[in-house]
Amino acid sequence: MKPVTGADGRHLFGQVPFTRLLGARREFSEGGRARLVIDERPELGNVIGGVHGGVLVTLLDVVMASAAVSLFDFARTAVTLNLNTSFHEPGRGRLTADGEVVQHDASIAWCRASITDDGGRLVARAQGSFRYLPLPRAA
Repeated sequence: MKPVTGADGRHLFGQVPFTRLLGARREFSEGGRARLVIDERPELGNVIGGVHGGVLVTLLDVVMASAAVSLFDFARTAVTLNLNTSFHEPGRGRLTADGEVVQHDASIAWCRASITDDGGRLVARAQGSFRYLPLPRAA
């Protein structure tokens, strides 16, 4: 695999193959906050008819990282150091993930996030820490 590269870090989100496969859309990412949206579809399902927990964890992970990199105007990337997740309800329909940076320094951001369904029910929440790294450069 090759790293995702580009001149403007703001546009890298839409080029990441896995988030494209999931159909995740970023509504905003600025000032240490971010929002992603994903719509339920059969390919993302689990045995009980909800969105698979792995998809939910990915959404929480990516929304927190998006919030973290927004603090540095997308001039860096952020990789996950730690991620703790709690599941509350099955994820169905349109799911909205909101993430925010709680604290940060020059090398690490501590974040939290939640996912709600289109009825406003809490589906999952997470907290995590993310290490800032330089953006990958084209070879």
